[in-house]
Amino acid sequence: MMNLIKSKITSLPHSNLPTTVGIIGGGIAGSTIALRLAEQGIHVQLFEEGKSLVNGPPICHLHAGGNLYREISDQQCITLLKQSIDTLRVYRHTTNIRPTVIAIPCNDAGNPSDLLPRLTLLQQTYQTLVEQDSKNRVLGEPKDYFKLYQRHDLESLALQANPEHPLTPDQWMIPVAKSINLDQFKFPLVMVQEYGLSVFRIAATLTLALDKLTQCHVHTNSKVISLAEREQGTGWQVNYQNSTNQQHQVNVDYLVNAGGYRTGTIDDLAHIPRQRMVEFKAAYITHWSQCDAQWPEVIFHGERGTPNGMAQLTPYPDGYFQLHGMTQDITLFKNGLVSSNATSAQPQLDASFKEKLQQHWSQSEIEQRTQRAINHMAQFVGKFEQATVGGKPLFGAQQIPGNDPTLRAADVSYSHQRYARSEIVKASSALSVADAIMDQLAALHLIQTPVSQTREDAFPVAQQLSLNDIVSYAEQLAAERGFPTSLASPI
Repeated sequence: MMNLIKSKITSLPHSNLPTTVGIIGGGIAGSTIALRLAEQGIHVQLFEEGKSLVNGPPICHLHAGGNLYREISDQQCITLLKQSIDTLRVYRHTTNIRPTVIAIPCNDAGNPSDLLPRLTLLQQTYQTLVEQDSKNRVLGEPKDYFKLYQRHDLESLALQANPEHPLTPDQWMIPVAKSINLDQFKFPLVMVQEYGLSVFRIAATLTLALDKLTQCHVHTNSKVISLAEREQGTGWQVNYQNSTNQQHQVNVDYLVNAGGYRTGTIDDLAHIPRQRMVEFKAAYITHWSQCDAQWPEVIFHGERGTPNGMAQLTPYPDGYFQLHGMTQDITLFKNGLVSSNATSAQPQLDASFKEKLQQHWSQSEIEQRTQRAINHMAQFVGKFEQATVGGKPLFGAQQIPGNDPTLRAADVSYSHQRYARSEIVKASSALSVADAIMDQLAALHLIQTPVSQTREDAFPVAQQLSLNDIVSYAEQLAAERGFPTSLASPI
C-alpha cells in the first residue's frame, strides 16, 4: 500500500552498460521522475529549455482531496489525497502548514450539505491510510481533517483577538470570522486540512538533490529539436540545441515526454498522435500591508467562467497573498482553452498567450487584472480592497489529456514501447508518474524488478536536504525570477 513502493538500484540484465532514460522537460513532473530514477542509480539525461527547473504554472496548494473542485468525481478526490500524502512525505520541506476554509456564498447554487459526504469519505480514507502506516499522518490528525462552523460559532470567534501564531482550527478561523459579512454566506463554513505548497521550495529541493546525484545529467537552456527512434525499437536518439546554438546528440534506452503544456510538440517530433487540451491560467500577487493576522487559505465557491467564479485567497508571509478568480477577466482567459487536432498533438494557443508565456506581459494588463482580482476578493473580505499589486503574475499553461476539461487526477500514458508521456494536471501526481515509469522499465527488462521501500528510503538524497538550504535557495530562485522572496518562505 502507501507505505511501500517498489525501488532498487538497477542495470541492464543483458549488458554491461547501464540503462539510460531521457526525460524531456524539467518541470515538476520531469524533475520528479529524474529524481526518482537517479536516486535508484538509473542514469538520466534531463533536458530543460529554460534556465532552471520547475518554472511553470502557479502551484500554491496540494489539492489533497480535490476540495476546491465540486465537479470532479470522488475517485479523483481519493487519488489526489493519496498522491498529496506521498508528496508531503518526499518533499517534506515544501509545505506551508495552514488549513483551508471553504465558504459558499448565498448567490451560489451549491449547498454546504453537498460537501459533507465527500469530506467524510476523505476523512475515512485518510484514517485508513494512517492506520496502515503512521508516516502517512502528514495532514494533521485524521479526526481533525475537517471541521464545520455554524453562524453562531463565527460570531463568537469574531469577538476574539487575532492570534500571533494560530495553532488550532478555531484560532485559524478568527481572522475570517472578523473579516467577512456573515449575511453573504450559507452555513456551515468548512475548514479542511488542505495545506499550501511552495513552488519555489519544490524547485529548490529538486535542483539541490539532482545536483548531488552524478547519475543525472541536467541540461538546462537546452531545446530538443528532433527525435529519431533507434533500430529495432531499442531506444531513441535525442538531438538538442544549447544556449550557444550548438547541436548535440544523446542516445537513450527509454524516453519520457514531460513537456508540460508543450507535451504535444514532443509527440509531434516522435510522430506519435495524442488528443489533449491546453489551458492558459494566471494567478496574481498582491500585498496587503494593513493585514494584522495570519490567514488560512480561503476558497469562496462560485460557478467557473461566470462573473461569480470561485475566489481563492492564498496566504504567504509578510502580507503577501496569491489570488485566483475563476472568471475570464482574472484567472481564466477568453480563448484560453484549446484542443489538439488531427494534424498536430499540440493545441495551439493564440499569439497573445504565447507572448505571455515568454514573460511578455504589459504593465497595464498586470495592474488591471490584479486589481480585478483584488476587487473580486473584496466583495467577500471587505478590507482586502486596501491590497495593492505585489508583483508580476504567476502564470502558465496547463495540459489536460483527452477532452474532459474537468479532469484533475491524471498521470502517465503509453503509446509506444519505449516512450512514456507524463500528463499530470496537478503537481501532486508527479510521483505517481515516476512510480509507473519504474514499473514500465522493469516490465521491459531494462531494469531489475524493483523491491519494496518506503517513500523516505527511496529518496535518501532528497531527504537529507536541510530546510535552511532549501529555503535559502528557494528565496534566491524567487528573486531571480522577479517575485517577492516571501513567496518562498515557510508559513
